[in-house]
Amino acid sequence: MTHTSPSDPTADRAAIARRLADAGYVADRDLATALWLMDLLHRPLLLEGAAGVGKTAVAQALAIVHDTRLIRLQCYEGLDQNAALYEWNYQRQILALKAREASGDSPDVIEAQIFSPAYLLERPLLAAIRAERSVVLLIDEVDRADEEFEAFLLEILSDFQVTVPELGTLAARSIPRVILTSNGTREISDALRRRCLYHFVDFPAVDREAAILKARLPGIDTALALQVARFVQAVRREDLRKAPGVAETLDFAAALTGVGLADLRGDRELVHDLLATLLKTQEDRNALPREVVDRLLTQVA
Repeated sequence: MTHTSPSDPTADRAAIARRLADAGYVADRDLATALWLMDLLHRPLLLEGAAGVGKTAVAQALAIVHDTRLIRLQCYEGLDQNAALYEWNYQRQILALKAREASGDSPDVIEAQIFSPAYLLERPLLAAIRAERSVVLLIDEVDRADEEFEAFLLEILSDFQVTVPELGTLAARSIPRVILTSNGTREISDALRRRCLYHFVDFPAVDREAAILKARLPGIDTALALQVARFVQAVRREDLRKAPGVAETLDFAAALTGVGLADLRGDRELVHDLLATLLKTQEDRNALPREVVDRLLTQVA
């Protein structure tokens, strides 16, 4: 019997980080480790953190890294199995029934014909496990779904098979890489947490956020990227209703480069005007008047 030698965890994690960076996502060591473990153990990965820290972007980058399709299930209150798993194409079934009325076939034969895979509408969960090759399945904001759906989801993730009463059990053709995200609006059950690996995604440190800007906006000057990262970090420390996320940082930096501002301190009034890219509520805009922005700009040198 031949045995394969174990891989080098340090090298594997570094490779994952490099490939994510090539896909536009700058991962820290802990996230690279979580993704490495996800592949090693074939387990779903639960990413938890505030809105805007880049959880969804992990799944998007992972699909690029593995050159595969990203299938996204956006969770919401009231999400049920039909919307997540499958539905029958009733309109096509009705048309097929009318077309077969004069065929002389028995009701059992007609029923078998119209309740066939040809009339099945695959929703995200079924599409993911029935894909010919492994996809990345993103179950986004799972905390927005109710507890009943969470219990159903746990069963799907445990067996990767689905029972359709009219067709029987549909087993997975391939096992997807599963990323679940949670903004923490509701406590996730212990059962689902046990099924998953876990990583908390926080706002990036200054150096990493500057690196993200360089990766996503290749034309940005290194000094400006660092200034933007420091400024946004300072903004987040203010008493805000919604701290700006990484996506807002990218918009802010893109606006700065778009107007040709190479130094935040060069036009403080313009920087104040561009806060529309960072702050998304009137309450937060009021919390950062001109004098506060001037104070924060002193911290970007």
